[in-house]
Amino acid sequence: MVMTTKKKPKVYITRKLPDAVETRMRELFDAELNIDDTPRTQPELVAAMKTADVLVPTVTDRIDAALIEQAGPQLKLIASFSNGFDHIDIDAAARRGITVTNTPNVLTEDTADMNMALILAVPRRLAEGARILTDKPGEWAGWSPTWMLGHRIWGKRVGIVGMGRIGTAVARRAKAFGLSIHYHNRHRVNPVTEDELEATYWDSLDQMLARVDIVSVNCPSTPATFHLLSARRLALMQPTSYIVNTARGGVIDEVALIKCLREGRIAGAGLDVFENEPAVDPKLVKLANEGKVVLLPHMSSATIEGRIDMGDKVIINIRTFIDGHRPPNRVLPSRV
Repeated sequence: MVMTTKKKPKVYITRKLPDAVETRMRELFDAELNIDDTPRTQPELVAAMKTADVLVPTVTDRIDAALIEQAGPQLKLIASFSNGFDHIDIDAAARRGITVTNTPNVLTEDTADMNMALILAVPRRLAEGARILTDKPGEWAGWSPTWMLGHRIWGKRVGIVGMGRIGTAVARRAKAFGLSIHYHNRHRVNPVTEDELEATYWDSLDQMLARVDIVSVNCPSTPATFHLLSARRLALMQPTSYIVNTARGGVIDEVALIKCLREGRIAGAGLDVFENEPAVDPKLVKLANEGKVVLLPHMSSATIEGRIDMGDKVIINIRTFIDGHRPPNRVLPSRV
């Protein structure tokens, strides 16, 4: 009797993943890796989608309707290595019968840690102080009562825009640092959570912005949240207030934010994401050099543990789908 082996699905991975994840991918699938981590061009993505059974993109890959229309009939799953999915046209994929999955709930604590780090770094001038020792050796003459004075965060109010998993995790950290929790969300959170955090709910974002000392942006990127923090809303903030964003750059009108910072209408900002990343506006870099902004290169979720957890979810989604079952992290189109 002739024994036959089941053909492994062809999986195309657009960026380099942790070694442990790539090794497991190779064991389970006919996986094409990106060894040198060079971002794939649109023609390369088109070519991959014409031959692969599964595409594994990341947030750096724009999988729009035009690209999806060029996919071969064999492509039935886009298993994104990401929590967010705004880089994929979910509706276009559904029209082509392509399932889309993501990797939710594994980056919450890592992102909240970095968010809290920025909440501390901006008022306390941490990046500015570090640069004095590394970029200007010899300038520091020792401790002085008036040297590098920042602002205390204990006793201040933080306003969280988007009280989902990450926003709630940020609120728990902020409360431990003595901050009073305020939040704006589409819906009020569970009363038990609200009581635990002693949180104040604002159904009006405008009213909250005018009353808090630190604004923390933690909402997802959707058409409704694009430039949610508009020029008009940024103008509502106090001149002594700070804003921190670890969500998506497009939630804040970056041009308006730069103007507010340059004119002193906002005291400072901590940004891990940018509206046109990987490009960073030179005006933001200048503000960072002046100590008015702390800039990070989209690294709030960058932990080894988090990336491996993401890879595990991608693998589970692929295996479940290939076995003929509904993957656990399917992203539904807007019409459903």
